[in-house]
Amino acid sequence: MRSEKRRSAVLEVLRKTREPVSASALAAEFRVSRQIIVGDIALLRAAGESIAATPRGYVIETVPDGIVRQVACRHADAEMETELNAIVDQGCTVLDVIVEHPLYGQLTGALQLKSRYDVSEFLRRCGESDARPLSDLTEGIHLHTLACPSEAAFERVRESLRGCGFLLEK
Repeated sequence: MRSEKRRSAVLEVLRKTREPVSASALAAEFRVSRQIIVGDIALLRAAGESIAATPRGYVIETVPDGIVRQVACRHADAEMETELNAIVDQGCTVLDVIVEHPLYGQLTGALQLKSRYDVSEFLRRCGESDARPLSDLTEGIHLHTLACPSEAAFERVRESLRGCGFLLEK
């Protein structure tokens, strides 16, 4: 398959699913290396496609249903699971994590965590990696962008995080 045709086919796969698709899965489907897929995704992004790389794979970025809000949090690495579950348990999706870096400014990591299963898979991958969470760069201080079905769900998240001692407030 020619590279242009493969990139179109990769884009079609991503458009047809709402779940992340890993580079390895795409590589197997198109019988190429994972690195070829990574390059294809880079070229698609450069051409203007809104493709996000999440811990579980690539997704087409879409406008979430409901409302989008941010929360500022601070906690230790060992408390990450509690924090993320406190959010998804209220019916909200953790879209990303954001930290303020002294050299690079704002650094954002896409997460797309919607459920306890997503949280557990993210934490499993963290455990298998030598990489550290972005919040390590800022002594645990970070923002999360959330997609919530309603303002009430967002307020439940704030209350839950406040109860855990994770919510940073004025």
